[in-house]
Amino acid sequence: MTQINTNWILAFFGAFVALELVKSSESNEYMKREHSLVRPFQGVGVILPHWDFLGSTMVTSNYIRLTPDLQSKSGALWNYSPVMGRNWEVHVGFKVHGKGNELFGDGFAIWYTKDRMQTGPVFGSKDYFSGLAIILDTYSNHNGPHNHQHPYLSAMVNNGTWSYDHDRDGTHTQLAGCEVRFRNVDYETFISIRYENDVLSVSTDLENRNEWKNCFVVNNVELPTGYYFGLSATTGDLSDNHDIHSFKFFDIDTTITHEEIMRRSNIIPNAKTFEPPREHKDDPKPGMSNAKIFFILLFVVLVTAGVAIFAISYFKDRNARKRFY
Repeated sequence: MTQINTNWILAFFGAFVALELVKSSESNEYMKREHSLVRPFQGVGVILPHWDFLGSTMVTSNYIRLTPDLQSKSGALWNYSPVMGRNWEVHVGFKVHGKGNELFGDGFAIWYTKDRMQTGPVFGSKDYFSGLAIILDTYSNHNGPHNHQHPYLSAMVNNGTWSYDHDRDGTHTQLAGCEVRFRNVDYETFISIRYENDVLSVSTDLENRNEWKNCFVVNNVELPTGYYFGLSATTGDLSDNHDIHSFKFFDIDTTITHEEIMRRSNIIPNAKTFEPPREHKDDPKPGMSNAKIFFILLFVVLVTAGVAIFAISYFKDRNARKRFY
């Protein structure tokens, strides 16, 4: 009886191990290294396999720093292999941290675009881009009556004709967005971007729980094949360290024909559903500060006092002349 139980346990354990190996093999089957970055980051000299970088980007074995916590820095990291699959999912591990407790900026963006290695004003990359931008904005530029809390995670699809309105946090061209908290935490934070059958889903794991929390889902988003992934960040008067810890690309296409790839490559990026358009309003003119009001009142008081002293002196002198004659 003992021998039978032992054999049964060994058989069960062997089957369990075999099943886990199969699951592990299947989970890694679709992760493509030519589009991925996994630690340790080891390049030859200043070369990072499958990726180019520019600007202030610094590569270490544990992270890739797009910008240091210094003013007026900009860096970017671009994959040099075009994505030919229609359906995919990307997991990005990152950390944003710095010395600032209340004032910091500006944030970073994850790109899937037609052009690569193009610098510009949109978180270190070019404006009027063609493709998809996932933006993690850490600084509020005060969008008039449409303010939201920061950091803020949003998406924008562009066909190359729209400008990202940085001064108003891009809220007039975004597909969707949600408030997030990821700065200055002691653990690695993650974002998941899934594009499947023209549905864009963005989720986060920002609380070290090893589970995804939905940020938004947008239907009817058309993106072409043959575009490139990239990441970029920038600092201005305010700054932060923007560190990338991993970039994992998963091909979730079961089958895709050459004809389908060619047809998808000719698509112009577009989204048929998006947040209701809002009127582009100018920010309200700022009122006078307390200091400015104080100095204005002080000036008025001094002028009034001066006029009063002059008037008193004038009338005293006039009366004195009358008594003399």
